[in-house]
Amino acid sequence: MKEPDNHDMNGEKSDKSKSTSGRQSQKSSKSGSKSTTKEDYKFLEDTTEETFTEGEDLYSEEEGSYAEHLEGSSSSTQDDNLESTGETPVEEATKKLKKKISENYFYDYHELVSMPYVTPDSRIPLDLLMLVHSFGYDCRKRANLQLLENNTMMYIAGNQLVLLDLKTKEEIFLRSSSGGGIGAIGVHPNKTYFTVAEKGYFPNIIIYEYPSLRPYRILREGTEIGYAYVDFNYSGTLLASVGGSPDYTLTIWNWKDEQIVLRTKAFSQEVFKVTFNPEDEEQLTTSGSGHIKFWEMALTFTGLKLQGSLGRFGKTATTDIEGYIELPDGKVLSGTEWGNLLLWEASLIKVELCRTGRKSCHQGPINQIMLDEGEVITVGSDGCVRIWDFETIDTADVIDETGLLEIEPINELQVDKNVRLFSMIKMDEHGNNFWLAQDANGAIWKLDLSFSNITQDPECLFSFHSGAIQALAVSPLTYIMATTALDGSVRIYDFASKTPLVQMKFKQGGTALTWVHQLVNIMGAEIIVGFEDGVVRILELYDPKGTTVFAGRKKILDADIQLKHVFKPHTAPVTALAYECDGEILATASKDQTVFFFEVEKNYKPIGYINTPGPVCQLMWSPSSHPESTLLIFCENGYVLEAPLPIIKEEVEDHDVVSYEIKDMCIKCFHFSSVKSKILRFIEIEKRKKRKELKEQEREERRKQLLEEMGEDGEKIFPEQEEEEAEEEEPLPEIFIPSTPCHILCGFYSEPRKFWASLGGYDSGFLYHCEFPPYDKNSDIREQKDEPFDFRFLEDTEDNPIQTITFSINQIMMFCGMNNGAIRVYVLNKNDPSLTDMVHYWHFSMHDNDYGCIKSISTSFDDRFLVTAGADSNIFVFSLFSELELEKDIKAKVPTPRFGIETEIIPEDIEDPKAYSIENARRKREHDKLMKEVEEIKAGKREQLKVLRNEFWKLLKMNEELPKHMQFTREDFDIDSKIRAEINRKTTYKIRRVEKELAWEKEKHHLGLMKLQSRFRDSLESDTFVVYAIQSDHKISSYRLVKPSKYAKGKRTSQSERRMSKFERLEKEGAGRRDSQRDTGISISIPEESIIEKGKTFRPKTLSEIMVENQIEKTRKLILKAEKAQQKIQQRKKEWEELYKSKPADDFEDPKDVQAIKEAQLHMGDFNLKTATDYKIPEHMRINAAKKEEELGTLDTMVHGKKMHMNKCILALRDLKVAVIEEIQCLVQELKNIQSTLHKSKHIPIPQVPQILPEEDPEKRFHYDEETLLAFKRREMKRQDGKSPTMDQTGYGTTGGGFLISSHRRDGDLMTRDSVSRSSKASTYSLDIQKLTEFEKAEPTDVELEIMKRDEIKHSYMQQYLTNRIKELIVTFDAELHLLRHQKLKLDTKMKLSDLHHLTLFQEMLLLKNFEKQENILQERVNSLDKEEQDMQWKINETLTEMEEKKNEVNKLQDQEKALYAGFQTALGENNKFANFLIKVLKKKIKRVKKKEVEGDVDEDEDSDESSDDESSLESDEDESGSEDEVFDDSICPTNCDPALFELALQLREKRLDIEESLVEEKKIIDNLKKEYDILSKKVKVVATNLNAAEEDLEAYQREKQQQLNELLVVMPLKLHQIEYVAFGEIPTDLSGTLVFSNQFLGRLQERILQLQEENVQQQKLNKECRERRKQLVREKREMAKTIQKMEETVRQLMISKFGRVIDLEALQTLSVNTTLEELKIKKLRKELLNAKEMKMWEDKIAQVRWELMMKTKEHTKKLHQMNDLCIEKKKLDSQLNTLQNQQGNAFQGLRKADIVAKQKVTELIEVQAERILALKEEIALLRKKGGLVLPPIRSPQGDEMRPVDL
Repeated sequence: MKEPDNHDMNGEKSDKSKSTSGRQSQKSSKSGSKSTTKEDYKFLEDTTEETFTEGEDLYSEEEGSYAEHLEGSSSSTQDDNLESTGETPVEEATKKLKKKISENYFYDYHELVSMPYVTPDSRIPLDLLMLVHSFGYDCRKRANLQLLENNTMMYIAGNQLVLLDLKTKEEIFLRSSSGGGIGAIGVHPNKTYFTVAEKGYFPNIIIYEYPSLRPYRILREGTEIGYAYVDFNYSGTLLASVGGSPDYTLTIWNWKDEQIVLRTKAFSQEVFKVTFNPEDEEQLTTSGSGHIKFWEMALTFTGLKLQGSLGRFGKTATTDIEGYIELPDGKVLSGTEWGNLLLWEASLIKVELCRTGRKSCHQGPINQIMLDEGEVITVGSDGCVRIWDFETIDTADVIDETGLLEIEPINELQVDKNVRLFSMIKMDEHGNNFWLAQDANGAIWKLDLSFSNITQDPECLFSFHSGAIQALAVSPLTYIMATTALDGSVRIYDFASKTPLVQMKFKQGGTALTWVHQLVNIMGAEIIVGFEDGVVRILELYDPKGTTVFAGRKKILDADIQLKHVFKPHTAPVTALAYECDGEILATASKDQTVFFFEVEKNYKPIGYINTPGPVCQLMWSPSSHPESTLLIFCENGYVLEAPLPIIKEEVEDHDVVSYEIKDMCIKCFHFSSVKSKILRFIEIEKRKKRKELKEQEREERRKQLLEEMGEDGEKIFPEQEEEEAEEEEPLPEIFIPSTPCHILCGFYSEPRKFWASLGGYDSGFLYHCEFPPYDKNSDIREQKDEPFDFRFLEDTEDNPIQTITFSINQIMMFCGMNNGAIRVYVLNKNDPSLTDMVHYWHFSMHDNDYGCIKSISTSFDDRFLVTAGADSNIFVFSLFSELELEKDIKAKVPTPRFGIETEIIPEDIEDPKAYSIENARRKREHDKLMKEVEEIKAGKREQLKVLRNEFWKLLKMNEELPKHMQFTREDFDIDSKIRAEINRKTTYKIRRVEKELAWEKEKHHLGLMKLQSRFRDSLESDTFVVYAIQSDHKISSYRLVKPSKYAKGKRTSQSERRMSKFERLEKEGAGRRDSQRDTGISISIPEESIIEKGKTFRPKTLSEIMVENQIEKTRKLILKAEKAQQKIQQRKKEWEELYKSKPADDFEDPKDVQAIKEAQLHMGDFNLKTATDYKIPEHMRINAAKKEEELGTLDTMVHGKKMHMNKCILALRDLKVAVIEEIQCLVQELKNIQSTLHKSKHIPIPQVPQILPEEDPEKRFHYDEETLLAFKRREMKRQDGKSPTMDQTGYGTTGGGFLISSHRRDGDLMTRDSVSRSSKASTYSLDIQKLTEFEKAEPTDVELEIMKRDEIKHSYMQQYLTNRIKELIVTFDAELHLLRHQKLKLDTKMKLSDLHHLTLFQEMLLLKNFEKQENILQERVNSLDKEEQDMQWKINETLTEMEEKKNEVNKLQDQEKALYAGFQTALGENNKFANFLIKVLKKKIKRVKKKEVEGDVDEDEDSDESSDDESSLESDEDESGSEDEVFDDSICPTNCDPALFELALQLREKRLDIEESLVEEKKIIDNLKKEYDILSKKVKVVATNLNAAEEDLEAYQREKQQQLNELLVVMPLKLHQIEYVAFGEIPTDLSGTLVFSNQFLGRLQERILQLQEENVQQQKLNKECRERRKQLVREKREMAKTIQKMEETVRQLMISKFGRVIDLEALQTLSVNTTLEELKIKKLRKELLNAKEMKMWEDKIAQVRWELMMKTKEHTKKLHQMNDLCIEKKKLDSQLNTLQNQQGNAFQGLRKADIVAKQKVTELIEVQAERILALKEEIALLRKKGGLVLPPIRSPQGDEMRPVDL
């Protein structure tokens, strides 16, 4: 390996130390953590025999430090904007303070590069392994091919950057600085620098100077984990980088100053690529998973920012974008996953490009797009390089709704089969167009894209493995290694001379490989390879130079391999191969959970196989030092098996053996159970124990110190301090066992029955020492749980387990291949199987840290080389540290070939992945053998049954020959009736089962039949059938009639509607106006009727109402009279106007004449043909696709009807033939009956009965029966048996004919039934004759002879008659057929013409459809412009109407102003001395405040002295008077001036100002309307111009369409006599200048000549008459003018004589009552009537109240009388009571109880009465006052004694 030299720079070491301080600090922290771990490890060694370590704590501490670092980094970058990030002022200030890096400054490569890690105090040299060569290439890494010079190529290989000289094949390696791998590389445009973007924790970008290879600049903190892509701008001043997961940071660097210019997050998903735009370096593009993004460096007010715009796919499916290119005009061209190109513009897809026929540009993803010398180059995964025209792509645009544009490449190059191009780079060779291409299938190609006559074919420069390398093996005799991978190749390398030797390709990928044992092949020339289809192949390597050289071989390779053995022991991928130490047995293992054993000496004869509890990952035979030879089997799911050497049986035939499975082998099993949590728990316990002991020692020392210092007091203080220092212990780690067992990765034997194993997942981090338990035949290995008895801690392998292990020959070094691609070498002691001294190691990262897991690692036969193969496709060769130096130009020795190897037959390879394995083949053989024996047994049974069946049939035959009374019935032969019933039941069951089995097939064929019928038969209305004549050869066939076409089903609405002409539009508008006027008239008349109806009442009318109605009626009559007079005057005016309107102008022309002239102009003169260039298509003659489809449908309907009618006629003729045949059959039957009575000499030949042929009845072709189906089955069986074609044809004909004849016979039988019934008489007659013949013959008498003679004459006549009748029927039918045939021939001619016409119409329709889209666009444009013109015209009319209304408003306001001045003048009267003052007050101009209607804000005061030309004369007087210098006060009324007039002047002045303001507003509105009118007028002119242009475009397009229609050929059949264009008596060959006329049109043209001549004579006569008529009318006009003048003079004189002056009679007639005055009078009368009604109502109310008051007074008076009576009665009672008291007081000493009660009652009564009296008094007092409130009376508490009085 070559490394760059170290160049020291003076005065710069301090900077170098600064640059490497971070890296050194990381290394020191790492070594520190490791040293502490080792101390714990040593401590555990001292305390216990087993070794433990503190891996869990170390992992947590490292993770915590990583998290802290990550938090710091994230906090430092948390202010960065994700979408557009600018520089903060602080950063700018810090940049200013930084010193600019010198351009001549370089870093030290050796201080910067990562170095191997060696444990301290191990004395292991750093250069234990030195990289010698790299055979691999990571062909699937993005952009992993760069070119520095024409002969220097650069690519990434794991942690190395490889610089390869294409000429010398010399490699230079640059190691990564982080040790975490390299993410991306890039080259400066000047090829003087190149970048290495690394992976790791906050990795760096190192820029090297070329060709010195010195580190020039280091860019830091651009991403978190790793870089994905880097790119320089065109000038090379900036560098863009994009990070990988998880941050995807896009960073723009000023790389020479090591400064970040801009930084942002590129996207939330994986980003593949970032590039600068070569034309604009401020624009960038990124692409990746499902996106493309366009960036721009924009200078905003906050600074420079990155602004990104995400590309929107729209209707296009979202795709990953690998390749793209920025075009010079800012567009971007990108690829897709499906192989098309996308052209982006402004973040949107402008167009999608594909090839002709909608084929994709590439078959698969487009990985790279380049722009070179004005051509676009695309590189696809299909192995093609295509060149496209740049101008075509740059100007591409969408042409339809699909968004696709079809283009074709200029040139294309198919590199080779099975090539998947990933990237390309151009070689700078003058005059050549060479490119280097990266093939993702494992190659580097050199391509010539010059596309000339001397273009070179693609050249494969290097070939590598594609994908992960699965296995590697080194020769036991020389420096040769073999590798295999899933790409299906096996490759041989000479790693000493650094050259690949040979390769061999297979269809399936290789999964396992090892070198054949040296005892098997002493030359070491055989390799055994396992493949993913379970096949194992043994390949033989030899030097072809040692073989016989055949003529014609041009080149002899250094090595060659050929297939020697092939067998398939497994059905799943082979995972391990191992030879027994003596080379006698080969063991193969697979993922199918089997291990197969082979006997090597007997040509790899299978011994047998064993089943394993899981997929096998490794096999290892015990070394020769062990007493027994055993096989160690590692399964992925945690099982480890130990199988003894299988027993090799002697050579015996094993045909009886069903399977190769070995069932009696004593296999020991170890089922690994996780112990990691127990180990960690024990470590924690020991740590706590140690910590406790240390605390006890410290405590004892403190106690002693306190005792010495304080004496006895110290003993009292010490327990208190001890209590304070007591701490609670944390709980110990829990025991954890993962639910899913961890995978076993690798292992090896240590001692007999003992082994070491490395595990992944949770149990990683340790190397476990295990021992097999004793063999127990009855134990279940699934339930078995075993634990290792010892283990070794492995530093830094918690997440990075050991993947593979190998040892040096002397067993002092253990080489470990790690999961992250690193190599670890442990130095061991000799003969130490327990690995007690496995502490010191050498560790270095070589393969890719993310996906470069080391699959295989091996040393050379002499331990001088170490070879590793990884999943990153890389193969590294290292030289192992040795005191002996390697010889220069060392080269491996290829084994010499065996004698006769070149003529040896190569065994047939197993290429089919579905081929049987050895076990399956044996089982298949046994199964076939068993089935053959079963079939033989079945055949014997069938023969026995056949013999028994024959005997049974003989017995049945003998039974039938016996007499009936001796015969057995069929039931007597049944031995057991249940047997037959069971047979029938089974037969029924089998039939049902067969029906179910064939249900799917039945349904399938039924659906197929239905589809055929719907496709071919359902569309038919009637099929073709032929009717043959009976005697002649004439025939007539019907039309094959399909259902009407889609054009005949309905009419399609035309999309382009015809625009109405202006004349039609005006007529429509006129009609609309008339309708609107009519509607307004109706609406005006409706209120009048409603008013009249409102006057109707249904109650009696009063006198006042009658008076009001009379007054209203009188007023209405006066108004109606005035209105009638007004209407009469208006009617007269209207008549005069109509009369004047009807008066023709001086240049008036008769409409009839105008119409005639127009028709003459249209239909007379020289007209242009449709072929003329200036032909204008009339609007009614314009045609479109809809009309043409309608015409086509009409033609189809007509043709269908004609054919249908003819088919009906032919069908009727066929029915006639059937009837004729039936009648002939009847007649023939009668004729036969008659001839049976006649002598043969008098027989007339019986006419042959005609038959209905199959062509005449085609419907029966679809009728079938069982016989037909059986015949078809027999025919198919014959065809399958391979019968001759002639026999098939005859058989087919006979069966088919039989089918037709049989069916025909059946039909004949059916048809003859009627004929038999008809001929019943003849049959009876013949039967009678037959009956007579049965009697014995006798001599006839004379009478009988006479009768017989008469019958003979009769029968002869009937015979002749029937024969003639048959002939008549036949002749009649033939005549009918001949007549119909003649009609059909005429119809055929018409149908042919209609077909030609149909073809023409269809061609026209297709042509019109092509024009339809553009025509619709033009028509819609015309319609829209026309509609716009109409809308604008309507707006103009509305504006004019509004202007007229506003002018009327202005006139009204001016009239109001004049009336105001006139009224004020009238109010002043004559000779008013204050008139001038008051007029000045009225005319004075004052300022007024206007209020806004909306906002209510106060605007600026406006002077009201605005003048206009339309002001009245009074206003001009006002201006004149206002110009005087008089000053007067209008706020005070002068003395002696009428205050009322002064107030009236002020009020009228306000009104005048209001009117003036209204005038100003109205005039402003009028001005605005005028402006709007002018704008609309201009717009109308523009729209009219556009409309005319659009109509011209439409007319031109119609003309173009007509020209295209004219080019269509129309077939017109003509006869020779119809051609009148003859030149020199012959028909010319060129008839292009002729016209085709029908005779009818030609006759009409000739008649038109005569008609025009007659019309000319008539027009001359009419002209003469019109001149005479004109002279007469002029004379009459003069006389009428004189008469009118005389009558006007007479009227004037009569007016003067009657009225004294000339008056307006119309005003006199319309003079009527003052309507306002009459309405006021009616209103006054109604008001008086209402007042009278209201007064009467109130008088009635007053009378009612007075009556009520009188009634209340009477009632209260009555109550007063009652009160008086009660008072008198009370007085009497009082006196009586007093008397009784005086008399009886002496008699009784005390009051009695009854008296007391009575007294209480009386007292209560008195009190109640007193209260009642008071209430009545108050009520009376209230009633005396008017309007007093009357309260209800007070109720008595005893309801029974006192009841309320009703008021």
